[in-house]
Amino acid sequence: MFSQNTILVHVHNVQSDYGHVNVAVYNSDETFLSFEDVYTTGTEDANKGLVELQIEDLPSGEYALAVFHDENGNGKLDTNWLGIPKEKVAFSKGKMKTFGPPKYKECKFRVTSDYEIDISL
Repeated sequence: MFSQNTILVHVHNVQSDYGHVNVAVYNSDETFLSFEDVYTTGTEDANKGLVELQIEDLPSGEYALAVFHDENGNGKLDTNWLGIPKEKVAFSKGKMKTFGPPKYKECKFRVTSDYEIDISL
C-alpha cells in the first residue's frame, strides 16, 4: 500500500477575519490554476494573521499550491475586468508577476512524507 501524506499549510498575512482561506492543490502543469481540474482543495475560516490548513491523503509526488483569501465568502476568486485578482492570492514558492501568475514549475515541490509549507498572502 502507498503511504499517504499530509501537507500542513501555514498561511501568513491574512488581512481580516472575514470569509475563508482556500488552498487549491495541483499535480500537473496542464491543470495548474484551472478551477475545473484541481487535484484537491482545503478551506478554513479566515483569521487575521495566521491560518493553518491541512491537506490530507496525498500520495507521494509533485504538487503546487494556490492560496487565496475569499474575503467576501462567495466561493470564488474575485477579479477586475482585466482578470486581475481583487482578493489576496499567493502560491507555493513562485510569486505573482506583473503580467500574471507564476508557472507550475516555479511553484512545484516534492512530497515524500508529511510536509509543512509557509505561504504569505
